[in-house]
Amino acid sequence: MQVTGASAAALLALGACSSSDDSSSATSGSSASASSSDQLSGTVTVFAAASLKESFTTLGEEFEKAHPGTKVTFSFGGSDTLAASITGGAPADVFASASAKTMAIVTDAKDNATEPVTFVRNQLEIATLPGNPDEIASLKDLTDADLKVVLCDEAVPCGAAAQKALDASALKLTPVSYEEDVKAALNKVVLKEADAAVVYQTDVKAAGDKVEGVDFPESADAVNDYPIALLKDAPNAEAAEAFIALVRSAEGQKVLTEAGFLQP
Repeated sequence: MQVTGASAAALLALGACSSSDDSSSATSGSSASASSSDQLSGTVTVFAAASLKESFTTLGEEFEKAHPGTKVTFSFGGSDTLAASITGGAPADVFASASAKTMAIVTDAKDNATEPVTFVRNQLEIATLPGNPDEIASLKDLTDADLKVVLCDEAVPCGAAAQKALDASALKLTPVSYEEDVKAALNKVVLKEADAAVVYQTDVKAAGDKVEGVDFPESADAVNDYPIALLKDAPNAEAAEAFIALVRSAEGQKVLTEAGFLQP
């Protein structure tokens, strides 16, 4: 059959209309998907290791801006205490731990909904008084009986890591106190109630000029992996998964590495 000019024009118009409809439909689907992700609402409750306080607070604020109608609330503390709270029934959406060992408390109790994923790592550093008046230059220097040294409790990841570093160096250290989390240990130095504390690099960085950091080679033997997981029966699972995605995204990793965390 011969196609006349008029018929050809009609066919072209029909094809253009169909193409436009497909494009419109694709755009519409894309918009629906985008708007669906923007429809997150409600509170996301995050239990996180004390050393994550500054960076996670920043990420929480960014999340709330990206998803109006959401609120991120945090419970920061020693990972062992947080894990015990979760297994004890405390309602939460996300757990970010400072060690695989403390995350295992939650996974062994089958209180996780997703497999934990390591999102950053952290390394120890010695925090001294500003200007390092005691001239502390090594882990061995902390064994000086005249120094007031503070450690995290060994049940807490920073305490377990410190003990691992001491064992690797065959050093014995008697601290003036064991603290419940890394922020409490650091605070003893900030308040000048201790001469030094073994904490994370990230905590020294967050403290600014309130303390001075001293690196020590043994810290390489005690680097902590930080896993994160969605919790079983999370009250706001959809928004919680979006928060975990932010933590693991390039944007989230930038915030964390700027805070001194190491890439996983």
